[in-house]
Amino acid sequence: MGRGGRYPLGSAVTLAELEGDPHAALARLRQAEPVSWVPVLNGWLVTRRDLALRVMRDSETFTVDDPRFSTARVVGPSMLSLDGAGHDRHRRPFTGPFSQAGLRAQLAAFVTAEADRLVAAMRPAGQAELRRSLAAPLAVAAVARALGLDEADPGTILSWYDAIVGAVSQLAGDPAADPSVVGTTAFRQLSGRLHAVIAGGAGPSLLANVARGATGRPVARGATGCEPGRRGSGGPRLSQAEVISNAAVLMFGGIETTEGMIANAAWHLLTHPDQLRLVRDDPGLLPNAVEESLRLEPAAAVVDRYATRDVALGGVAVREGDLVSVSIAGAGRDPAAFTDPDRFDVRRDNAKLNLAFARGPHFCLGVHLARLEAQAALSAALRLLPGLRLDPQHSGAPRGLVFRKPVSLQVRWDGGG
Repeated sequence: MGRGGRYPLGSAVTLAELEGDPHAALARLRQAEPVSWVPVLNGWLVTRRDLALRVMRDSETFTVDDPRFSTARVVGPSMLSLDGAGHDRHRRPFTGPFSQAGLRAQLAAFVTAEADRLVAAMRPAGQAELRRSLAAPLAVAAVARALGLDEADPGTILSWYDAIVGAVSQLAGDPAADPSVVGTTAFRQLSGRLHAVIAGGAGPSLLANVARGATGRPVARGATGCEPGRRGSGGPRLSQAEVISNAAVLMFGGIETTEGMIANAAWHLLTHPDQLRLVRDDPGLLPNAVEESLRLEPAAAVVDRYATRDVALGGVAVREGDLVSVSIAGAGRDPAAFTDPDRFDVRRDNAKLNLAFARGPHFCLGVHLARLEAQAALSAALRLLPGLRLDPQHSGAPRGLVFRKPVSLQVRWDGGG
């Protein structure tokens, strides 16, 4: 009997389910097959929260450092595609500049002002598609400011982003393929611009701060809010090329997941009028509302690891080399951790236990910036767009296999032209 025969629920899962509304299927798997072989993914799917934590925290057994992890083939090795001492060496220079204190000093005022500007520009129309009018432009603007790309046209940044992500996706679908010419060209253009930012020396960007610390004098580590990875000497300082590889990862990670995070949170609030009313009456609930949205619909629904040895996981024999996909979406609705797990509750006292930013050595470096952007965007929309509501003629439910967000989030408000 093959693997599929031993995991009937996993074998029955379809890509359409995972891309559309996966939560019923994930609940069935979590209850009966919490580590299940899913043929349409050609790998194991982990849906129980405790097992998800085990995989993400144990980078010696479940690694990202595998030739099938396609990002490194496009942008070069980075903190995203390395583990152990190499990962620590690549990540360490970024922790101080991207700490909560570092972001507050350099980006908080900008992000708040930019969110207000974008919403104010939308207001006269009385309607908009919120993902493209607010979520995406704010994510691009914040990444551009962090990387010192303020003078680059936002459309150019998005074209680089689209081409690089497209090349990574191409390799993920066909590991034998070569990175596309478009993706390689885009990364070369981005690299040239980032080299200029680094060469500028005392510029105000976070990337310039990283480069000075990574290739010159040390920078303070600062608090990251993440779980520590392995400690050690960390090896030699990063080259400029290595700094740029990590910056490219931060660019497309910061745009894709932050856009989805904002759009998903807006969708949750606008589809739950009672919860929206609570947030309007008490804006102090907004940060927890964002965390609750992340629990229910994380912008990145799965993270992939590869087994470095034969290992038992949740009673299942995982073989060396197997793909092990952690369902962040499944873990977020685990009833062992969250009471009434399918309910959107902005007052949930443990909403921040969501795994939307992963855990372990690869805890999201951009967590503080993403939270800052989401809270600023939603605060501006609720303050400046009276009677904000979904357009009843359009459905905006999140969808996507890996990255989940509404395809379109059409909204209306009172007082438009």
